[in-house]
Amino acid sequence: MSVSRRDFLKTAAAASALSALGVAAKARAADADTRWVKSVCRYCGTGCGLYVGVQGGKVVAVQGDKDDHNAGFLCLKGFLLPQIMSAPDRHLHPLVRKGDGFQRASWDEAMGLVTSKFKEAMQKFGPDAVGFYGSGQGLTEESYVANKLFKAGLRTNNVDGNPRLCMASATAGYVSTYGKDEPMGCYEDIDHADVFLIVGSNTAEAHPILFRRIVRRKETGRNVKVIVLDPRRTPTSRIADLHLAFTPGTDLAIMNAMANVLFAEGLVDDAFLRDHVAFGEGQEANKTRAAYETFLADYTPRKAAAIAGCHAEDIVTAARWFGEKGRAAMSMWTMGLNQRTKGVWANNLVHNLHLVTGKIGLPGSTPLSLTGQPNACGGVRDGGALSHLLPYGRLVANDKHRAEMEKLWSVPAGTLSPKPGLATIDLFRALEEGKLKCMFVMCTNPGQSLPNVDRYRKALRREGAFVVVSEAFHPTRTSELADVVLPAALWAEKEGVYGCTERRYQLLDRAVSPQGEARPDFDILCDLARRLGHEKLVPFKTPEDAWSEILQVAKGTPYDFSGMTRERLRESHGLLWPMPTVGHPGTKRRYVRGEDPFVPADHPQRVKFYGRPDGRAVVWLRPNKPPEEVTDADYPMVFTTGRVIEHWHTGTMTRNCQELRHTNAEALAEIHPQDAARLGVQTGDLVQITSRRGAEKFRTKVTDTARVGLVFVQMHDDQRMCNRITNDAVDPVSRQPEFKICAVKVEKA
Repeated sequence: MSVSRRDFLKTAAAASALSALGVAAKARAADADTRWVKSVCRYCGTGCGLYVGVQGGKVVAVQGDKDDHNAGFLCLKGFLLPQIMSAPDRHLHPLVRKGDGFQRASWDEAMGLVTSKFKEAMQKFGPDAVGFYGSGQGLTEESYVANKLFKAGLRTNNVDGNPRLCMASATAGYVSTYGKDEPMGCYEDIDHADVFLIVGSNTAEAHPILFRRIVRRKETGRNVKVIVLDPRRTPTSRIADLHLAFTPGTDLAIMNAMANVLFAEGLVDDAFLRDHVAFGEGQEANKTRAAYETFLADYTPRKAAAIAGCHAEDIVTAARWFGEKGRAAMSMWTMGLNQRTKGVWANNLVHNLHLVTGKIGLPGSTPLSLTGQPNACGGVRDGGALSHLLPYGRLVANDKHRAEMEKLWSVPAGTLSPKPGLATIDLFRALEEGKLKCMFVMCTNPGQSLPNVDRYRKALRREGAFVVVSEAFHPTRTSELADVVLPAALWAEKEGVYGCTERRYQLLDRAVSPQGEARPDFDILCDLARRLGHEKLVPFKTPEDAWSEILQVAKGTPYDFSGMTRERLRESHGLLWPMPTVGHPGTKRRYVRGEDPFVPADHPQRVKFYGRPDGRAVVWLRPNKPPEEVTDADYPMVFTTGRVIEHWHTGTMTRNCQELRHTNAEALAEIHPQDAARLGVQTGDLVQITSRRGAEKFRTKVTDTARVGLVFVQMHDDQRMCNRITNDAVDPVSRQPEFKICAVKVEKA
């Protein structure tokens, strides 16, 4: 573990070179009359462009798109994507549960059963007896059809998805600070940043292509500083100039203390604060700068360090580097901030640092939340496929917004329910309680990914519940619990749009035909709509038909991308919204005069935060609060989870790649040597980790990357499920669960 920064940079460069082997693969395969189809990676929210190589109707290779933001590079997962297409557990025929097992059925039989069950539930118990659980992995057109069918056709807002588990706090953080969701910057800012503040993100493993770009900036830039706030010493922290380790759940105190230093040392931008910022507490922007400075006075570096278990001088250094005049500062974060009961507050405090220094809307200066799934931004957050949203910035509870959508969807006034639907945890609790009778699960794996998962696995098999799963693989830890399992087309077998972290929309062209009897989720949902009597509401024959309607629904909103015609998407290598006309170049930085089409050219200031009525972003007074569950004598250690570079999400795809299946396939419990000595365990020993909700056994890995008192486990292993242990308490605003922190006891098994 004693790797120098120089050696690590060399290793990172070698890994990047390995990922570029797709270029050689193209050269070899091209001699065999390979057809290359432009597409996008199926994994994380980075949105790497690639080409799919097809021979004889099969996917044989991929190559990174050198004209896209990833400059031709792919991580190892992306490079091995062809293997998922022919996986032995591909699900190719409809299945219907018979007793404790499944029986092959025809599409007509399976869909007939689904239709009858949904009709029966709604007739007996009303529209809110049914629900849809979607995914940031589905294509935009798929999520749009599901959203329209359930909200306008079936008249229930019980539409949610796994982005609620990963990015809901980031969404609420953006909305509460700026008035609108999604980052204002772009990946290009990485190339201009002088300081990187990486907090709650192991970028090296979770977003390796972006990490490569950070490494490149550090290698080529002048005196570039990297600050990593993380309880663990991750691969990301190994390029850090400052790794600030802390007790999990105390980073709110650290970020408030950083703001304290910025004011105390004159590193704030007084003019920016005067012209562009309001101050808020609770839910109202009704405070003053003086009130904020008084609030910060209680967060001196010394006091914050005592709370967080870190060094006060490190907090001061981080603040000085971030706030230094004339240097661009960029922040990046993901699940370490979002998956918390104070996730929205933590997001607000990152934004505060940018706002008080005026380091926002400039090349290299932006807060950029990193997204976990390939289309969580474009298909779900932007498209409004969550229980409280309607498409493109509209809200279920807003009378004007509902009226707009009723007109756009050509349904009678009053059709859309004014009551927000159930967010993810509430949705599965309603299934548990018998209030929700039928659930349609598309392109996701909640039987493994939900916190406190055993509780909700029981709900999925509750007597009287009817669960439909549309899935490309079987069995998964969710499909094994279903009543009907529909075979879904996979990635290169279908066409549609993905929208990634930086507001970049990209088209995936279909490269090969679906295997077996598999169908695209788009076709499955359109079929369901017709069977339920909503063929006029969902008249689409192709995803392109739906995209044409989506452009009209987005037109005139602050998300306006009506210039992204299908033709332009096919020709491009990614387009960034807003893009209100076909001739518009796209927007790298929102809210900036001269870049964002929604800021008037004659606006007197450099930026206008038009998402808020007064055009001002809000600096929020957010106190430090402990996590929902703290350690005690019975549960003395902190448990947290995350990813490793070889695997993604719940591993249903990456376990089907031979090289990845034999690398880090088993989830291990990483424990500090001091804790290992106390427990009497060594690397390879079996331990049982128990929380107030459940227990699981893991083999140990004794390593000083873990902090004393902290145990870390990877989330991808379907046989050793870390989510038996995690906490299903939620942030009261975002409704996102606190996966990242809970109290456990660890015992040698």
